[in-house]
Amino acid sequence: MSEEIEKVAGLIKDAEMVVALTGAGISVESGIPDFRSPGGLWSRYDPAVYGTYEAFVNDPSKFWELARELNPLLEGAKPNPAHLALAELERLGKCEAVITQNIDHLHQEAGSTTVLELHGTYGTATCLKCERKHELEEIKKFVELEKIPTCTDCGGVVKPDVVLFGEPLPSNTIAQAVQLAMETSLMLVIGTSLEVVPAASLPIYTRRSGGKLAFFNDTGTAYDQIADVVVYGLAGVTLPAVVSVYKELVED
Repeated sequence: MSEEIEKVAGLIKDAEMVVALTGAGISVESGIPDFRSPGGLWSRYDPAVYGTYEAFVNDPSKFWELARELNPLLEGAKPNPAHLALAELERLGKCEAVITQNIDHLHQEAGSTTVLELHGTYGTATCLKCERKHELEEIKKFVELEKIPTCTDCGGVVKPDVVLFGEPLPSNTIAQAVQLAMETSLMLVIGTSLEVVPAASLPIYTRRSGGKLAFFNDTGTAYDQIADVVVYGLAGVTLPAVVSVYKELVED
């Protein structure tokens, strides 16, 4: 593994621009389980019933039933060394942005300032009737009482600002992510199986534009063959190691 870590550190040193793409795997070490993994939420909550936009509109109580289990996990989670390593790379001037599929806000808590949330965030919610924004604290009391959160202004049903199945991703965020993927010299792909589009297509944009790719995952992906280097292991171990070696290279 040391050879791969040194290679990534060298790629970071030589890169004019670095962008990170993160998925659920980076937050597993913070206690947030991957929805798709064995024992994950989708193995116990049918996403067709609990996780689609259509299902939410027809019966929002199902989603909020799932949220009663999910919210405490998200609220209790803290950034792990992988999140902190990316924030440190930004402070060192070597990470332009983090593009994430996660809704947990841990990159921001770790100190990353430019974070594109492809799938939204759990920290806010919007009234489907009047479009008033609500902070998490405003809707928690409804969830704890097993009630459907409603707008404090008009009484309409409140939907969390996460992208549900069947719901379009935020177009501006996607456009920004694609632009970054095309412009970057190096993309760090961390904790994602690259099975969900459009996130899965972002490394391809980087490769086609002449950029380099470094993958960090526990297991392989279908895209490993296009990577310049693949680092297997826990991101909370491998990413800090890369940053440490990078700083040594710069000091030399």
